[in-house]
Amino acid sequence: MHRSPFVLAAVFMFTSCSPAKLASASATRPLSSIPDYTKLEYWAAHPAKTDPSDRLPSAIGSENSVDSSVVVFFVHPTTLTDYGKPEWNADLTDEELNKKTDDKPILYQATAFNQYPIYAPRYRQAHIRSYFTSDSVNARHAFKLAYEDVRNAFLEFLRQAHGRPVIIASHSQGSTHVIHLLQEFFDTTNLQKQLVVAYVVGMRIPDNFRNLRMCNDSTATGCLVGWRTYREGYVPEFVEKETGSPMITNPLTWSSLPNEEAPTSLNKGAVLTKFDKLFYKAADARIHDRVLWVSELNFPGSFLVRKKNLHVGDINLFWMNIRDNCTTRVSSYRKQHYNLSISNGETR
Repeated sequence: MHRSPFVLAAVFMFTSCSPAKLASASATRPLSSIPDYTKLEYWAAHPAKTDPSDRLPSAIGSENSVDSSVVVFFVHPTTLTDYGKPEWNADLTDEELNKKTDDKPILYQATAFNQYPIYAPRYRQAHIRSYFTSDSVNARHAFKLAYEDVRNAFLEFLRQAHGRPVIIASHSQGSTHVIHLLQEFFDTTNLQKQLVVAYVVGMRIPDNFRNLRMCNDSTATGCLVGWRTYREGYVPEFVEKETGSPMITNPLTWSSLPNEEAPTSLNKGAVLTKFDKLFYKAADARIHDRVLWVSELNFPGSFLVRKKNLHVGDINLFWMNIRDNCTTRVSSYRKQHYNLSISNGETR
């Protein structure tokens, strides 16, 4: 069936949070109780259930070979974006919101990592207004509550991981919480030895980690990668005001070198509105200071995309590059830890 380019261009309207407008709200508390992460109902994705994170684009194949020796903890972006709702945090009994989470970020983002078992918690996410409101008290409370859920889910994830290597992945609000998670659980603890890589996408990564560093190439492990995507020539005002060292990665080269051109030929495939199809050579990329600039979009209807902020395409545009890089880093992790075990007189 013919698909209008207007439909394909809508990719930038549906996978994660976008600061569309501000709104006032009362300090309504979440309706649902503290989630019990020993129960499957509180996971949007889990290896013990069938969910949208299991799917693959038909271009890759119909069957996914899952390597259970590594596990993924994925924290989804903001899907609580309805300004008609007064609450500051998500109600986990809201079936419409849960479906939105499943049909958008779990399907279009988490699937990039599904060659390994994915654990993606439902959490009482903060309403998108929390990022922009002048009501700092309620905003802080909203983020604190959301992080408490993510933290509790991660503790259950660790229990079920049974010491296996882990990949951490997140986007937007998910990355807000993952940054705290990395600081609390990995930065100054032995758990860092289990970290294959953390894909912390769509948010500024602070330069105040004590031990964790940005990955310096496509094979490095125990480190972080992340980026924020905009059209070439555009830098948001809030980014211009940021201080500290830029912490950013180019997902086409896995380098942090500024102004290094990565042409569309390096783009292995984007996932847009039709999940079953990969769009090859969909975007180029280069690092400009602390953001990722895209000068060329190359897919049906891309000429209609006028947005300067490509935040909602942070993962979608580089979906296949991320997937392949996971495999590369897992292979590298195994080699490094196997060699370390041999040098210590251990065998496996």
